[in-house]
Amino acid sequence: MGSDSEAEKSQQRKENEKKKMLAVAPIAKPLAGKRLCKKTFKLVRKAAELKCLKRGVKEVVKSIRRGHKGLCVIAGNISPIDVITHVPILCEEADIPYVYVPSKEDLATAGATKRPTCCVLVLTKPTKGELDPSEQEKIKADYSQVVADISELTSSLF
Repeated sequence: MGSDSEAEKSQQRKENEKKKMLAVAPIAKPLAGKRLCKKTFKLVRKAAELKCLKRGVKEVVKSIRRGHKGLCVIAGNISPIDVITHVPILCEEADIPYVYVPSKEDLATAGATKRPTCCVLVLTKPTKGELDPSEQEKIKADYSQVVADISELTSSLF
């Protein structure tokens, strides 16, 4: 009986993942795989706790134009896609790494908001105040690991 419900739950998870992947826009490249998604969401969660996160298209674009550096994480299932098509171009011009994740809902959950989020910018340092050196090192290490994985993913693409 217990294993039956476990099998059903795993079946539902697989179906939900398939639905998420079907909803992803065709321009969503480089799209993070499962492991990179997990690492990216972990980094976004830490950044949200440490107030090193900009949420939403408007805030992200404003931060990029002001010259803030970081990692841009964009949801791949945005409709209409025109809302975020200019963000990767801005990131490339500003030399900021970016990656797409399959779901805006998962991105919002990682970013500590209930509202689905189109994109977030993970900053290396907070806009206001300072972090403890130990926390700064932790987020910097996670950040550099994710950026290395993203650069590896993009190099395989092009």
